[in-house]
Amino acid sequence: MIELDISQIRILFALIMLVSATVIDIRSREISDWMWIIFGTISVVLLVFEPNVMETLFGLGFSLIMAPIVLVLWRFGLFGGADALGLIVLSALAPMSTLSESAVSPLTILVNSALLSISPMIVNFMRNSILILRKVDIFHDFDEPKSRKIFAMFLGYRSKNPKYSFSLESQVGKKKRLNIALHHSDTADYCTTPDSWVTPGLPYMIFILGGFIMQLLFGDLIFRLIGFN
Repeated sequence: MIELDISQIRILFALIMLVSATVIDIRSREISDWMWIIFGTISVVLLVFEPNVMETLFGLGFSLIMAPIVLVLWRFGLFGGADALGLIVLSALAPMSTLSESAVSPLTILVNSALLSISPMIVNFMRNSILILRKVDIFHDFDEPKSRKIFAMFLGYRSKNPKYSFSLESQVGKKKRLNIALHHSDTADYCTTPDSWVTPGLPYMIFILGGFIMQLLFGDLIFRLIGFN
């Protein structure tokens, strides 16, 4: 019979929460607040089983340093309210958890998630570059300098039938302009116009799940890159 200590139980519940939230987010782009209420309650109940409650409370309080930071980032539209709540509950459920010997901090999950969120930009640029090499005019009807076009190539792509994506263009007279302003995922409308430049509205919960798994396996990616262990 497999026996789990309390830290491993916390990690297990955290993974269940993040996987469930990610699947729901991908399917509907909306996560019920009940998800965070349930797992937030579980994080409180688990305190009863802690061998050293005061030490755990200190670690939990230190981990929740991230809470005001993610709330500010949410207000600026860098991710949605559900993502902010998910990060806060995760900090309470499995504070600074890792299975590696590398150092972690209260911001590790946030840093790891941010690093992983860059990957779609690389994919976008490669996708657009391949189309340009094939002589496809992806900026047809656009009146923009080369620098903005290159920037747009990282942010998105031209989609024939956009779905769960935000528009990257606006009409100015007979010409189109690139609209590269930040889109708040909680308030912006998805693009439904065919053959439009869009930025994909990928659920940030995917990157939070990936960031947490990276934290468990490797610790803080920035710390590892700079050789701090």
